Amino acid sequence: MENEIVKRLMWMGFVAGLEALASIAAIRLAGFVWARVFGEEPPS
Repeated sequence: MENEIVKRLMWMGFVAGLEALASIAAIRLAGFVWARVFGEEPPS
C-alpha cells in the first residue's frame, strides 16, 4: 500500500515538472512569434 502512494506522488511530481517545462517553452515560443509578427518585445 505504501509503495503505491510513493509511486503516485512520484508520478504527480513528474507530471508537474513536465507541465512547468511545457509552460516555459510555450511562453518563450509565444514571445518569439510576437516579436517576429509585431517587431517589438511582447507586453509583460
